[in-house]
Amino acid sequence: MSVKLGPAGVPLSCKGRTIVEGMDDIISLGLETMEVQTVRLVSPQHFEQYWQAGVLANKTNFEMNLHGPYYSELLGDKLQRNRSLAKVEAALQTAKTINARHITLHVGHYAETGRGQEANEQVASVFKGIVQRIEDIWNDDDELYPVFPWLKEGTPSKIGIETSGRQELWGSLEEVLEVVNHVEGTIPVLNLAHIHARGHGRLRTSEDYGELFDQVRETIGTKEFYCHFSGVEHRMGNAMHYTQIKKSDLNFEPLAEFIIEEGSWLDMTLISDSPLLEHDAMYMLQNIEKARHKQLERKAREERRKALAAQTSMSTEEIQAREAQIAAARAKDALANIEAQTKKEEPKEVKEKPKKTKSEPAKQGDNDDLFEIEEDDDDLF
Repeated sequence: MSVKLGPAGVPLSCKGRTIVEGMDDIISLGLETMEVQTVRLVSPQHFEQYWQAGVLANKTNFEMNLHGPYYSELLGDKLQRNRSLAKVEAALQTAKTINARHITLHVGHYAETGRGQEANEQVASVFKGIVQRIEDIWNDDDELYPVFPWLKEGTPSKIGIETSGRQELWGSLEEVLEVVNHVEGTIPVLNLAHIHARGHGRLRTSEDYGELFDQVRETIGTKEFYCHFSGVEHRMGNAMHYTQIKKSDLNFEPLAEFIIEEGSWLDMTLISDSPLLEHDAMYMLQNIEKARHKQLERKAREERRKALAAQTSMSTEEIQAREAQIAAARAKDALANIEAQTKKEEPKEVKEKPKKTKSEPAKQGDNDDLFEIEEDDDDLF
């Protein structure tokens, strides 16, 4: 099992804002990947920092990825499609510069074709062209190999088709899997927040995640997964916006449990799309470690029960039932002690002292050295 985690962009905590500085911060946090968010052609003044990031990724085996244009209309009319493909071309060139292993792309609205086989075939045709284009870029010119050694030593970036989070956008899980199954060189990008939202909150338990990954594996026959994760606010099958994980009904703990308990066959890259970026990436890493510790503790208990069963005439099931009874009795005693302690510490009722009546002003002749002052007990600060 291999799970690589990282943020979608330069970490929020990074003092510098270049990609290389972001990579350094990500590595220092114990994370292993990132997804560069870029939708434009790399301008000459920024070329060097992108290239340096590619060199560093190549030397350190750091997994660099790239997200292409957010707004795309690959099912639109000829003009819309050509504009979108121009943006995709910029993303492919950037991917070459930074040695991206995955390129995430969107399809856009259903447009006039609507849902169905015709739309899927059109999307498949477009992505066949994109796959061919990235292969051409990777094998473009032998003279570039000294500058981009990964072009000769490595393989072209994988073209990722992302699941969408809204009903009017092409990209249900089934649509993405159908196209990926027919276009070699593409992979599904499982945006789990989008899948959860589009499925009206379908990812609740570790079993839900198991069904999802089994569906993908059975459809396209892969053990490699590229995923996005974030909290999400959703309504009527549509994602509204990303949130931090702790403020969403899409919990990460069930996915962590699935990864540890059932996901030994997985090879996964997991990108944090959360507004908290690297902070939620670390939160996911911590939850995976917690799930691993729980698994080790469970296995240790099972081994101890087997050892006890071998020494006694009891079965492991009987020992487990006895442990449950003892644990319940201890919990009951602890609760009783807490209640008893609470009763002891209950404050005694304090009798209210009668309020003092305001003293009558002293007569002028009684004490000429005192000022006449009226005190107000409620005037506290």
